Amino acid sequence: MAVRTKWTVEHSCGHEVVHDLSDRAADRRAGFARWLAARDCTDCWKAARSTDTASKEEWLAAKRAEEQRAAAEWAAQFDMPPLEGPERALAWGERSRHQLMTTAHTALVIEGTWDDADWAELEEKARTITRAGWWIDQRDTDGTDLPELLDAATDKDRGTENPFR
Repeated sequence: MAVRTKWTVEHSCGHEVVHDLSDRAADRRAGFARWLAARDCTDCWKAARSTDTASKEEWLAAKRAEEQRAAAEWAAQFDMPPLEGPERALAWGERSRHQLMTTAHTALVIEGTWDDADWAELEEKARTITRAGWWIDQRDTDGTDLPELLDAATDKDRGTENPFR
């Protein structure tokens, strides 16, 4: 006698659904049916996700706006040049630059052995990198890697403006 492929599962939401488990190995069907029973059915799961989407999007928009405000204030305070690139990448690049520079300052100066003169030199190098995409690409790097990354930047990552302010 073959192991059944159709399982009637009563989900935690109270709905009863017949699931075709023929795509699973025969010895894994019963366990998967138990796992399904501990969860909402697909319709309830989708409904719960769609109702929560609005609040999640509002939260994310508020978080991004706060990060953008902090990045703009930081850029103005430390005389960072505006970034160049596609319109949709500019804000992300500004946030990424701010986060990486802040992380690097913490790692190198506050927790590390750098002094203010070392940091000022690094800031000058950072000011020359105006391509938003470069900062986005470096967003997940360790702050201690920033000096090496800035040295590795190419001419296409640097702005075309006069570097002497």
